[in-house]
Amino acid sequence: MKPARTIKEIDTPSSWSQLVQGEWAAQMLQAQLDEWWPRLFGYHMLKLGGLSCEFVSGHCNIRHQVCIDRDNPLRNLEADPMALPFLEKSFDACVLAHQLDFCGDPHSLLREVDRVLVDDGYLLITGYNPLSLHGMRGLLPWNRKRAPWSGRMFMPIRVKDWLGVLNYEVVFHENLAILPPTRYPAFSAWAESMLSGSFSGIGGIYLIVARKRTFPLKPIKPSWKLRRQLTPISVNCRTQANKKQSG
Repeated sequence: MKPARTIKEIDTPSSWSQLVQGEWAAQMLQAQLDEWWPRLFGYHMLKLGGLSCEFVSGHCNIRHQVCIDRDNPLRNLEADPMALPFLEKSFDACVLAHQLDFCGDPHSLLREVDRVLVDDGYLLITGYNPLSLHGMRGLLPWNRKRAPWSGRMFMPIRVKDWLGVLNYEVVFHENLAILPPTRYPAFSAWAESMLSGSFSGIGGIYLIVARKRTFPLKPIKPSWKLRRQLTPISVNCRTQANKKQSG
């Protein structure tokens, strides 16, 4: 297994149009996120990266949404994802659309997002699955320098392991896009529904929804105490003393 951190410079796309079949991937994820927007509550939501900014979230219960990117015109703030200019526990939800795939240090990125996320806040992560038909296309020589294969794809189980280390509870995980798109959308939708049960593990795109959990660090001491069993010893002592006096 290759280490998560790399010194290789990776060009991060700022729009879905910069990815091969990116608009198709955005439509698949948008349909899933539309089911999650009404379940999010709070005051502030962070959409990190240009791909996250292009998701439509108008009917989300969280009205104040901050979009961070350097090139996407939908952004309302420019900042370094590794050093966000916010106080700790500032956001109730955060969206990371394929940011781990194009990040040189995904561990640091997750820790920074964890810093600005409130307790019990939601973290929505999307990415490409390397063990899929779409992911294996990166093995072809002419695709290695094209996005998304120019980035780094991590298996969903590995991402969930990272979240577990940060004390996140995965409340939802689903793999999408089992087959590549065709010219017939109706056939693609039918094939996706037929294969989603048995072959969901090889879906090309994954969506993970995790919730930040906190546990008390100070252990709670039990209120009960063990009784001192000194009665038998005291009885034995008195018995021996009485025998000596009588003798």
